[in-house]
Amino acid sequence: MTSIGLSRRATLALAASVPLSVVASRRAVAAAPPIRYTMTAFTNASQIDMWVYESTDATNFRLVQADAYRPPDADPADTPAAAATTKKGLCRDPSVFRHIDGEYYVTYTTAWDGNTIGFARSHDRIDWEFLYEYTIPFGGVTHTWAPEWFVDRDGTVSVLVNINDGTVFRPYVMTATTSSLSRLHWTTPTPLAGIIPAPGGLGYIDTTVKVSQGRYYAFVKNESTKNVEVAVADRLVGPYTFARTGNWARWGGPGPGQPREGQCVIPLPDGRWRIYLDAYDLDEPTHGHYLYSDTVTGDLLGEWTTPKDLPVLSGFVRHFTVLPEQLNTGPQPGPKPATR
Repeated sequence: MTSIGLSRRATLALAASVPLSVVASRRAVAAAPPIRYTMTAFTNASQIDMWVYESTDATNFRLVQADAYRPPDADPADTPAAAATTKKGLCRDPSVFRHIDGEYYVTYTTAWDGNTIGFARSHDRIDWEFLYEYTIPFGGVTHTWAPEWFVDRDGTVSVLVNINDGTVFRPYVMTATTSSLSRLHWTTPTPLAGIIPAPGGLGYIDTTVKVSQGRYYAFVKNESTKNVEVAVADRLVGPYTFARTGNWARWGGPGPGQPREGQCVIPLPDGRWRIYLDAYDLDEPTHGHYLYSDTVTGDLLGEWTTPKDLPVLSGFVRHFTVLPEQLNTGPQPGPKPATR
């Protein structure tokens, strides 16, 4: 029913002395565009191929493109599906984000051993082009694992990368020096201050950082205990102080916990947070699972829900990242039927 006078909403707003602008803004919030969650992953079937999935609820993912990207120097004939290898040209741990130029970029682990990380780009998340490999510009590096994008509050783009200097792993950060990510314009990687391995420890890997209430929360896998721990700082570069250690959130189950890694943390629309975790089995990768858990409140250091298996994809996908993206444009490429 329509009215030639004030709408019922407007009348109620006036009666309650609520400005119409506030009512309109509330309507705008209620009608906010949906969020699309894009996942980039390698799988138990191949550590040289990246698969792309998407979801509308961050839980149930549908295939966008299988084998969406393979590095140009990959050797499919002689590279094992998931086991450790001396082969180069891998695409493990692919991390995705969308830049201000509208393009999607991934950075990924190129080898189990070595001092490079790879970069690729796509306009539609389906067709990807290789950009370059970045070589860590200092000596002594034996492993360079799980690079991950980080966009700071001022728009600065960085990559977090876990580097082993021949003794231990530590998280480092390198920052883009121009808005163009298609060229090798990066600062020299520097370690995150305060995230220092204990004497005799193996160090920290799979670093991901989230900002909440102005503070930086670094989720790191302790390679000695195989737990995901959290350190907090006032700046991306640190200094960080560990706030949660051991199997504090029970992501690993009871007691000291089973191994967990590949953590990816995203915000949820209701103000809570979600973490995805690789419950891996290094001896038999196909026996692993992928889990997710949510904060009970908006506190990253608070209580988390009991982890659940990610529907359909658990046991198939490996270390991935998820990009939440608010859709505000026209039609998008349609996903393929649900599948592994």
